[in-house]
This record gives sequence, C-alpha cells and structure tokens, in this order.
Amino acid sequence: MKVLANDGISQSGIKALETAGFEVLTTTVAQEQLANFINENKITVLLVRSATTVRKEIIDACPGLKIIGRGGVGMDNIDVDYAKDKGIHVINTPAASSQSVAELVFAHLFGSVRFLHDSNRNMPLDGDTQFKKLKKNYANGVELRGKTLGIVGFGRIGKEVAKIALGVGMKVIATDKEIGKEVITVAFYNGQSIDVEIESVSLEDLLKQSDFVTLHVPAQKEYVIGKKEFDLMKNGAGIVNAARGGVIDEVALIDALDSGKIAFAGLDTFEEEPKPAIKVLMNGRVSLTPHIGAATNEAQDRIGTELAEQISNLLLTKQN
Repeated sequence: MKVLANDGISQSGIKALETAGFEVLTTTVAQEQLANFINENKITVLLVRSATTVRKEIIDACPGLKIIGRGGVGMDNIDVDYAKDKGIHVINTPAASSQSVAELVFAHLFGSVRFLHDSNRNMPLDGDTQFKKLKKNYANGVELRGKTLGIVGFGRIGKEVAKIALGVGMKVIATDKEIGKEVITVAFYNGQSIDVEIESVSLEDLLKQSDFVTLHVPAQKEYVIGKKEFDLMKNGAGIVNAARGGVIDEVALIDALDSGKIAFAGLDTFEEEPKPAIKVLMNGRVSLTPHIGAATNEAQDRIGTELAEQISNLLLTKQN
C-alpha cells in the first residue's frame, strides 16, 4: 500500500511507515494534479498539513483512498464529514504539536513586551548611528510575571499555554464553552509537580481582566475578536493569535494598534494566507511569524510517528 505525504512528513514517520510495510511518497503534487496522481499511483493514504486541501471533488475522484490524515490539529482543509460518509477514515494528531504552539505563543509574548520584533527591524538600520535613541525607544518594557493571561479556547494547546504561564508566574484565566473548571498539572524536570485549578469565565470578563490575550480556537464563521472585543480590553493590552486566520478582525486590530488601545499583537496566522495584508505586515506593533506554530523538529517527529501508528492500526489490523 502506498502513502502520499503531500505536505511532507518527518523521517521518523517515514521509517515507521516503511517498517510497517508501506511505500511512502513525498512528492509535492500541485493541488490541481492531485486526484490524477493519487489514481495513477494507486495511493491508499493521503497525508496533508495545511497547504493541501482535500475537498469533495478529490474524494469523489479517488475511490481508492482509504485514509486521509492531517498532520496537526485543525482539519478545516478537509471535508471530514463527507469523507467519512464515503467510508474513508480521517485522522489527525491533535496532541503532537501542542507544546510547540504554546512555546511560540510565549516567543511572541516575551519578544513583544521587550520590543524585540521592532528592535530587530531597526538595529541593523540605525544601531550604529542612533544607538542611544533606540535604547530610549525600547526602555519601557514590562515583565510577564504577575500579569494576567487570558486564554480563549482551553483545549490541548490552551492548557499547554497555561502551564508555561503558571511557570512564569502569571495569573491564568480562560474561557471555553465546553469547560467549567480544569486542574492544570505543571510538571518540573525533577519529577515534582503542582496542580492549579483554572475556572472558565465569560469572554467579556476575560477581556476586561487580562493584560494579554491568546487565542486557541478552531476556524470560525465569524470573528471571535473584533472592534467590540478590543474596546473591552485593557488599555495597552497585548494579543496573540497562533490559532487560525480569521478569528481576529485584522482591520479592527490595526485600528486598535494605531490608536494605542492595544500595545502589540503577535500573529502566526492571518486572514489572507498565504498573502497577509500589507497593513498587517508593515505595522511596527505586530510580531510576525509565517504559520509555524507546529514547525519544530520535535513536533514533526511526534506527528509523523503518531500518523504512522494510526495508519498501521487502521489498515494492518483490518487485514489481520
């Protein structure tokens, strides 16, 4: 049986699949040629990340597909229900990248409260001639310890963010319609741990209380954070989106940044991927990364091996 990893897969994932008897193809096939390639090469398993979409047309055109796998959490690029109705297994790796995304959130937070995103733009240009001026410009940083972090969406990634925040010494509040109270276990390198109870509050209360807000929700039909929500936030608050493009109204965000209502934004995802709005890219109050939340070596290894395990269990168990 053949596996097409159209958006790539870790070497450990390839090895695990090959050991189980699968042939793994890592050719990147253009979206418009995907169905033909799958049929011509008798592909049984299609693995994607965020670049490739698997809609009804491909599912209908490829009767030999038995599994569609998404390396990561969100599956908004796959017609999941339709595939299942056609008898195709749809799998993903919801836990594999949680730690990596959570750490990127804090990369944005730590960098933004000390202006690293802007300093790294300006030091190469003016550091040799305006050092004292730049020093003054970036002299009003703040500490994260003791501040309140509001987490919108308290699933796997939100909980990992909470663990880091608690370790830093922040107060953590969360909002999630599915969760009332959650006990977060913060584990340390020496085997010790502490348990902290986090109670879910309303979105309105979270926005009013938080010094920083981070979003961890699936793709939505409407904005989660728009002008009304920005108006509720503390003056000078910061916001991070490492979830999905479109959960923040970027026009309202730029207005809030330019007015000073919001001090900074850390964005890993954008409304108009893969061509983010120029006003977002050029704003000096925005810390930018190109949708790399899950892009660590460790996460990709976990994703690859977890997909391999699920595929083997589904297909090889059936044969036996």
